[in-house]
Amino acid sequence: MLDVVIIGGGVVGACIARELSKYQLETVLLEKNPEVGAETSRVNSGIVHGGYDAKEGSLKAKLNVRGNQLIRELAPVLHLHFKQCGSLVVAFSDDDMQAVHNLYERGIKNGVPGMEIWDTQTLRAKEPNISPEAVGALFCGTAGIICPFNMTCAFMENAIENGVRLQTDSKVLDIQKESDGFRIKTKDQTYKSKYIVNAAGLYSDKIAALVGDHDYTICPRKGEYRILDKSYKDLVNYVIFQAPTKMGKGILVTPTYHENIMVGPTATDVESVEDVSVDTNGLRQLDTLSKKSVPSLDLRKTIRVFSGVRARPNTGEFMIYPSKNAKGFIHAGGIESPGLTSAPAIAEYVAELLNQEGCVLQPKQSFKAEREAIPQFALLPPEEQAKLIKENPLYGHVICRCETITEAEIVQAIHKPAGARTLDGVKRRVRPGAGRCQGGFCAPRVMEILSRELHIPMEKILKDHQGSEIVIGKLKEAAK
Repeated sequence: MLDVVIIGGGVVGACIARELSKYQLETVLLEKNPEVGAETSRVNSGIVHGGYDAKEGSLKAKLNVRGNQLIRELAPVLHLHFKQCGSLVVAFSDDDMQAVHNLYERGIKNGVPGMEIWDTQTLRAKEPNISPEAVGALFCGTAGIICPFNMTCAFMENAIENGVRLQTDSKVLDIQKESDGFRIKTKDQTYKSKYIVNAAGLYSDKIAALVGDHDYTICPRKGEYRILDKSYKDLVNYVIFQAPTKMGKGILVTPTYHENIMVGPTATDVESVEDVSVDTNGLRQLDTLSKKSVPSLDLRKTIRVFSGVRARPNTGEFMIYPSKNAKGFIHAGGIESPGLTSAPAIAEYVAELLNQEGCVLQPKQSFKAEREAIPQFALLPPEEQAKLIKENPLYGHVICRCETITEAEIVQAIHKPAGARTLDGVKRRVRPGAGRCQGGFCAPRVMEILSRELHIPMEKILKDHQGSEIVIGKLKEAAK
């Protein structure tokens, strides 16, 4: 009998796993994909929000502000790819400026530190490429940028190091409530657990329905993005939002942790949580609105377009609460923006709810808070690079020329706890294929390394999800 089963290996599930690994609990995380962080957690804006946007007194506001604090505290402990660069909400009219002042007042009520109202002169001095139509902005100094996949992996790796078990390719098919807990059926196995945490993201309402809970519905909303080449990295200094509308925080222009420029997202309600298509109309809207903030944007420098789907609940609020129908079942669903920022605080809150439901949280004396990161070879000074090559010659083999990623980094990404099992899994951990050529040069070599290290034939290597095999066999055999 397990103590806790977490359903869902996105950033929320990973943070919950690490939080529970602090205690003497038998915890298993079930993820339906071959990799953690394979859905919304890998395709979002990567913004650490300050917390001024959520309605005062709401759960979103409380967890956003606390999550922002925790990310800043945990960044050096878990080696998160995080930069506290600050954010701007830019006004283009008197009405927008009133909205900026309203956000400032809301931020004060939410307890957000480091906010300032900037006039036109200050804005132009700090962000020279901002539109000449801009009249002012709200600056938030605690906001920043983070690599969402690195964050998910960091929390999950540390959880595993502290005793949590990860089961991938484990889609939950059925849950039965029993007198002493729950029986959870996946396609390959059945688990018995005293408690369940539903962190299933886009599918959290479906998992809720398995125990008779129908309190909320996920209404998927798609957002499209562009990533621009690194040669453009000095275009903007801050995360630039536009004054918000009912459809969200508007199109943003932002640096990324890895020094690209990203613009997006659009906001289109879609029928399917799996609709990650990109269409001409969406990109046209994206291009027009992004240039509203930074007219000098050269979108011809795009190296990739993509989209992600947000797990937007019909309630408008995070759905984090104990089930009324199945004692011991905790919901952590409907986690839309600012879910990434809030995730560590959601984990704390879920632990409190489990304790209230009767789960005994006995601290683990052996808990190891720190996580060892893979060295980022390209960012090291020459003397440190030389030292690494001497210790491990695989650091001398550059596999990805665009990003200067070495074979040693790829091998470590595969053998880490919750290590990479797919081509995209390697890309998200250490970035081969994330540069200008988008894997045109390095993908075959990365596949060879995956095949060698995992002891699987090339035909079994997936791009990301089940059914995404890249190689179907030798040409002569395929032609038969």
